[in-house]
Amino acid sequence: MSQARLLFSEAWSSIRMNLSTTFAATMTVLIGMCLLGLFIALGTWVLSWSNHIQKELQVQVYLCTTNSMPDCSVDATKAQETALGNSLRHAPHVKHVEFVPKKQGLAEYKKDHPGQFPYRLLPGNPLPDKYIVTPTQGKFTPVVGKLICHSHYAGVEPCATVKTGGLGDAGGVTWQSNVTKRVLTIAKVISLVFLIAVILLVIAATLLIANTIRLSIFARRREIEVMKLVGATNWFIRGPFMLEGLLCGLVGSVLAVILLLLGKTIALPSVLPHIGGGSSDVHALSFTLNALALLVAGLLLGALGSGLTLRRFLQV
Repeated sequence: MSQARLLFSEAWSSIRMNLSTTFAATMTVLIGMCLLGLFIALGTWVLSWSNHIQKELQVQVYLCTTNSMPDCSVDATKAQETALGNSLRHAPHVKHVEFVPKKQGLAEYKKDHPGQFPYRLLPGNPLPDKYIVTPTQGKFTPVVGKLICHSHYAGVEPCATVKTGGLGDAGGVTWQSNVTKRVLTIAKVISLVFLIAVILLVIAATLLIANTIRLSIFARRREIEVMKLVGATNWFIRGPFMLEGLLCGLVGSVLAVILLLLGKTIALPSVLPHIGGGSSDVHALSFTLNALALLVAGLLLGALGSGLTLRRFLQV
């Protein structure tokens, strides 16, 4: 108990006698943790948005209708429709299969494109029945689409053949290959950039905090030498400095959390509607987890920065 009291007493005395360097270390932690918290929130939101976009990637399989598909000689039968649905549901990488009759398809098209065309002049419904296939992951969208094309299901218009000799994104099976490829590429880039940026930010914050604490320790190197010469152990000397680093890290992290909370309360409500925040499944890491991560990171950086920086001054 007496050793713990002495430890806290030495740490508090050190903080009072070196307010400028303590303030600098605390502000460094504050800035580093604030940037880290902002980037965690922004990065996890972007990753969530990317996953949301990938979930919307689907494969559409159109059943033959002679009045709208030139490559179909006869309309798809009910038996062919049922067999196709069963085959799609048991295909690899398929999460969900939904049947959309042409009447529902036309109603949805009118809703999405109001006033685009005088629908009352249509002699009939030109849209075919279709199946909407949702893959287990967005990256499997082209795989599922090509697999359906190669299967040549009865009652489905053949896929178009492109100049390269492969099956294209046209005909009875479509999956918007250009859009799909672009979305998947963007998702990979976002994940890679987020990972690299977090690593660089943590390294930069560690170096800044360590250098700031090093200034504080350098100013008291004579005191450390005297303590070492009179027989103090390395951990006895390191204890107050590490506790001081812990306090600086804790105070800086708490202030960073308070600033982020103010920003979340004041700025976020006006920004969120303009960045597509209406989707229920697009969200950043919860503020509670983000705050806990910042507090733990601040404590670790403060303590490790003090302990590691002190090593060279203990070699007397």
